[in-house]
Amino acid sequence: MGPLPKLVILGRDGVINERREGGVETAEDWVPIEGSLEAIARLNHAGVLVALASNQPGVGDGRLPVHELNRIHGRLQQALARVGGHVDGIFFCPHSADAGCSCRKPAPGLLRSAALRLSVALDRVPVIGDSACDVGAAQAARARPCLVRTGRGERTLAESPDLGSACRVFADLGEAVEQILAVRPVP
Repeated sequence: MGPLPKLVILGRDGVINERREGGVETAEDWVPIEGSLEAIARLNHAGVLVALASNQPGVGDGRLPVHELNRIHGRLQQALARVGGHVDGIFFCPHSADAGCSCRKPAPGLLRSAALRLSVALDRVPVIGDSACDVGAAQAARARPCLVRTGRGERTLAESPDLGSACRVFADLGEAVEQILAVRPVP
């Protein structure tokens, strides 16, 4: 697959945790997808930084208080710690789809913020998501788009079959990480 990336950027719902109708709005709603936490820990142990980039319009419209979003992310970090992993940065857009901001995926703002904060150029960064907006954000940021079939991934591929040629497609985060870590030795 090439050299090991310095950073991997992940979507949250549908990639790390189960996607819920109406969104994950409490820490108790947050349920990891089987194998996702261990996959993140494998990246950490290989020396790869991991960032999370997530649209969270519930913050902006008042459905999701910031303190509850922090509880959700605290639960994620605690669950990761139990398997020897962590997330190096969490980036979220609180705006609605019609706000016209530069941070809401498919705009590249969240990805650029993560790259700037973690001092990594995006051109070799895999961005793993479960939707067309994740792929669009990666393309707009000139990163490497990847799609998982978990969450909305299967539906995304069914609705946009050409998307599979625009990005790498994996069964889940575990398979994506396995491929990322399958670095070819330099001759």
